[in-house]
Amino acid sequence: MTQHNGTASHNGTSGHLRLGVNIDHVATIRNARGGRHPDPVRAAHLAAEAGADGITAHLREDRRHISDDDITMLMDEISLPLNLEMAATEEMLEIALKHRPNACCLVPEKREELTTEGGLDVAGGHNHLTPYVARLRDAGIRVSLFVDPDETQLNAARSIDADIVELHAGAYCESCIDGDHEAADVELDRLRRASGFAADLGLEVHAGHGLTFDTVEPVAAIPQLVELNIGHFLVGEAIYVGLAQSIRNMRNLMDGARANRVDA
Repeated sequence: MTQHNGTASHNGTSGHLRLGVNIDHVATIRNARGGRHPDPVRAAHLAAEAGADGITAHLREDRRHISDDDITMLMDEISLPLNLEMAATEEMLEIALKHRPNACCLVPEKREELTTEGGLDVAGGHNHLTPYVARLRDAGIRVSLFVDPDETQLNAARSIDADIVELHAGAYCESCIDGDHEAADVELDRLRRASGFAADLGLEVHAGHGLTFDTVEPVAAIPQLVELNIGHFLVGEAIYVGLAQSIRNMRNLMDGARANRVDA
């Protein structure tokens, strides 16, 4: 099935905010017992029906959740754009060039981590990352870099010709969970300033990592943001209300925050 091109204005808009649903942890549950259930591809179809604008899947070196076969089936069966999260390695580059998803998001990856910890050091890894970005873009794949909301990293992303930056929202979300309102305000301000800075550089701006029903609205209201990528929370919430309803609830909160921004 041909995938749609999920492009958008570089400078963002106060209108529709895209929701990318990460289906990694549907595969985590499947892999805990083996077999084929629950099927992340079925989850992707449900996400599309529930209002998702794209699907995100992280193919890790150790294949702890998403598998190579999952990527093949997602490319064959879903019509939403696929955002393939991957480390900047030759193995992952070959897979990306074989499948040619709508976008690839380069992320830092350590075998021992439970989840992605912090953003990619684009400034420090400039020489390593540049050829990966170039080869992906030459294949018609949009390139995103998962980075902390830091001007040095955003300038570096622009310098190696990335199309998109996805801002790491984890520090803001953790501060909210900890009940540290002062730290949360500081981290939210960092996200706001980084979003404006990145948009001014001509980068498309996304955000993700750790967003929940309780934390999403202030982030969704940031006008330069074009897309939020959310996964673990939605899959966890699906235990209580089902995946489709979990996604619809998140979609409603995002739309409400963006509408209030427009009306302000």
